[in-house]
Amino acid sequence: MSLPIRPVSPSFAVAAQLAPGDLTTVAAMGFKTVINNRPDMEGGPDQPASTVMQAAAEAAGLAYVYLPVVAGSYSPEQIQAMRNTLDAAAEPVLAFCRSGARSTQFYMLAQQLS
Repeated sequence: MSLPIRPVSPSFAVAAQLAPGDLTTVAAMGFKTVINNRPDMEGGPDQPASTVMQAAAEAAGLAYVYLPVVAGSYSPEQIQAMRNTLDAAAEPVLAFCRSGARSTQFYMLAQQLS
């Protein structure tokens, strides 16, 4: 199975919403940490809850971070939390949201704090 993963840097990539079953593939691709930037229920009841995604990630041997943000409404505290998460994360990191665009923008904002 091939997931639509887009590299942003050598150690960071993004994807659209993942399913719990995708996380074994993500681990097999060599990722070490997964960041979920999508608020629970944003996509309605069909969107997997963060707790479900966390259990699947950990079962696949991945570190999991739930850092939900609303597109275009990043607070300074959220940006700092993303920076701290990236600094502490085992690499490479895969972040996901609805389309991957929000995770990319969030990453770029966090990079400005280095």
